[in-house]
Amino acid sequence: MLPYFRFHHIGVAVFDIDTTAKFYIDSGYSKTETIYDPHQNVYICFLTKEGMPMIELLAPKDETSPVTKTLDKSGVTPYHFCYEVDDIDGAIADLRKLKFVPLIKPVEACAIDNKKICFLFNKNVGLIELVEAKK
Repeated sequence: MLPYFRFHHIGVAVFDIDTTAKFYIDSGYSKTETIYDPHQNVYICFLTKEGMPMIELLAPKDETSPVTKTLDKSGVTPYHFCYEVDDIDGAIADLRKLKFVPLIKPVEACAIDNKKICFLFNKNVGLIELVEAKK
């Protein structure tokens, strides 16, 4: 990614958060409370462990959720990497120059302290998420 991007988390599409989270908890991860994100129509939790990448589990609320297609095609799978940036609009502009296409306009993410997020896609890289650092 761009040199000023800071790795934030790996997003994993799951059928059931508690079922998948158990495997991580058994290996020493801690799980946050599961919340519902109406912008994405998914249930979300984060898993953390000292010295390990943060993992976001996303389970669809119903068949209209964007992770449903991923689960139908691939089953439980990592499907995006998230990077923190100081200026989300500037980062989106830089990524557009690299042929990334924004899939949504930046919105506040209830799962990440109401920080702005945006998903972008590039056919040679895949799906990424940006999260704007609070100023």
